Amino acid sequence: MTEKKAAESTVIMTELVLPNDTNTFGNLMGGRLMYWMDIAAALSAQKHCNAPVVTASVDNISFEKSIKLGNVVHIEANVTRAFNTSMEVHMKVWGEDLTQQFKYKSNEAYYTFVALDPHGKPKVVPQLITETEVEKKLFDGALRRRQLRLILGGKMKPDDAAELRALFVK
Repeated sequence: MTEKKAAESTVIMTELVLPNDTNTFGNLMGGRLMYWMDIAAALSAQKHCNAPVVTASVDNISFEKSIKLGNVVHIEANVTRAFNTSMEVHMKVWGEDLTQQFKYKSNEAYYTFVALDPHGKPKVVPQLITETEVEKKLFDGALRRRQLRLILGGKMKPDDAAELRALFVK
């Protein structure tokens, strides 16, 4: 199977925050943002594997700064690592106030997707080629994040998480 560069999976999605997207404080609702993030991340994963994907997990999403009504949301998604049938996608989210002309970071997160074959079964995905220092750093950390997700999801025993154990045991 052919390898693919991390940059080939880049998706930048832009949305305008309209009244129907906001809560009573005039801020973008977190659920709406997570919905948009899921779409951007799925598109990135699909670009990488050229197949339909399903969301397997969503890591902790911490909202650093709210995005206001009338502001623009920019979501940048990239595959950070491909495992066997799954891919981790990292996203950065910015808000932009076009009137005041400034852009600010809202949050970032990691989503995991599984590629599916035509029968709806998990499908092997291409491995990832990293080129930049940032891509390499995200790639290296992906195995630790994956092991943590598997432990928290009850699919791996902590004693089997060699990458995580190496951080704490000498």
